Amino acid sequence: MSDPGLSSPCIGVCRMDSEAGVCSGCLRTRDEIAAWSKMPDEQKRQLLQVLERRLAESVSFD
Repeated sequence: MSDPGLSSPCIGVCRMDSEAGVCSGCLRTRDEIAAWSKMPDEQKRQLLQVLERRLAESVSFD
């Protein structure tokens, strides 16, 4: 059974960054976006952790 707390990380800013290969809104790849609805909850949790790392790595303090 799916955890209702695991909603999609989509924020409605759907633009693929061709250089980074990820959506500039949610930081997922096309494959990750396509697979989200079929992922088991544990895999979703793992991807959410990956997205947190991607976000941290993309933040610039310059």
